[in-house]
Amino acid sequence: MIRRPPRSTLSSSSAASDVYKRQFLRHKIMSDGLKKGLKELCLQLPIDESYALNQLTVINIPENINDIDFRNKLLRNYLIEIGRGLGQFAGKVWRIGLMGESCVPQNVFAVLSAFEKLLIENNFKLNEGASLSVASSVINGHDIKPY
Repeated sequence: MIRRPPRSTLSSSSAASDVYKRQFLRHKIMSDGLKKGLKELCLQLPIDESYALNQLTVINIPENINDIDFRNKLLRNYLIEIGRGLGQFAGKVWRIGLMGESCVPQNVFAVLSAFEKLLIENNFKLNEGASLSVASSVINGHDIKPY
């Protein structure tokens, strides 16, 4: 069960401001860890970092990877659901959301581990464990408080 601070704790604007700052920082740190880990897997992130969202990461689907098969294996084998590209981006990109209570280190590591295993299964030459190491170095360098 997730415990949020009582409303009375958030009654003052400075207390609320501190909570929101911690949440924003947590999203930024998790996003940075995920994105650096995905780049370590040689995946391309097409959205310019200057306006990319921390809560949503877009990835170009690598050549020779079947979008539907990959997403289905993620869901069936790892219980991870990612979004597909919409409209003109259908079949071209994946979308990973890290928001709210799902924005925690365990989920970043689970996504990277599953991606790594499925990419290796699809004959990608990867340095096994490198994406997790990179993400860990980003995330573990901070004192993260959920709320």
